[in-house]
Amino acid sequence: MAVNPNEDTEFNDALRKYGILPQRETTPPTPSPPPSPSLQQVLDDLTADELRELGEEVVDDDLERTIESARRLRIAEERKEQKRARFGRVYPIGRDDYTREVTEASRVDDEGDDEARGTGVVCFLYKDGLPRSDRTFVHVRTLAARYPRTKFVSIVGNKCIPDLPDSRIPMLIMYRKGEIRNQLVAWGADRERRLEELEAVLVLCGAIEPPDHLPRGTNGSHRDEDDNQSEDDDFDDDPSSRMRSAATRTNARSAKNIRGPTKHSNDSDSDFEFDM
Repeated sequence: MAVNPNEDTEFNDALRKYGILPQRETTPPTPSPPPSPSLQQVLDDLTADELRELGEEVVDDDLERTIESARRLRIAEERKEQKRARFGRVYPIGRDDYTREVTEASRVDDEGDDEARGTGVVCFLYKDGLPRSDRTFVHVRTLAARYPRTKFVSIVGNKCIPDLPDSRIPMLIMYRKGEIRNQLVAWGADRERRLEELEAVLVLCGAIEPPDHLPRGTNGSHRDEDDNQSEDDDFDDDPSSRMRSAATRTNARSAKNIRGPTKHSNDSDSDFEFDM
């Protein structure tokens, strides 16, 4: 008598019990669908204008009040963020401006900053016509517009540090609270660097901070560089994991600095601490 091992019969069960037939494969349970987002999660993802439009469409008074409360909170958050957004572009400076525009500027606290964290300042030392420097400058301009709470300044490398060799350019020095938080030397000399790699380094050292609230549809929630579409192809859709991956491949230097000569009263208005 031919036995069909796939049949669900008592006879086959007995054969399986004694190991004559292999055990039936168990059907994996169907995964449960993800839970629907809560009302608060939905509201958190909307801008003030979207909340206003939604409030005009609802007919339930309690829901309308909830939406209006969320809209007012969003407006307050946006106004607070606008006050903190003091910069938004790259400011060219000279050597004599360095202490005032970089070191001292990094000591200034944001309005309403109870933690007194100071201001993130990124100083970019560059050379025109050097391909890796020109490409990094594009990224620096993008990040300056994306993170207007951080001050980005630029200066020609050998005008900031006399006789600075091209092999050290571009350099980026990151400050906060009057201290160097990190330095990048010859960024992109080893290979072509991506925008998100530089962004990751600046976030991890505290030079830039994402806004307190990023509702869907704001500039901070998507990439606004034309070349980023191709750059993001090798990364997953999670920005945080993308930035963590980028950070592990940087040539960031720790802030073990060589203090320059002691500043005298007749010296220019500059104060440098670099890892050369």
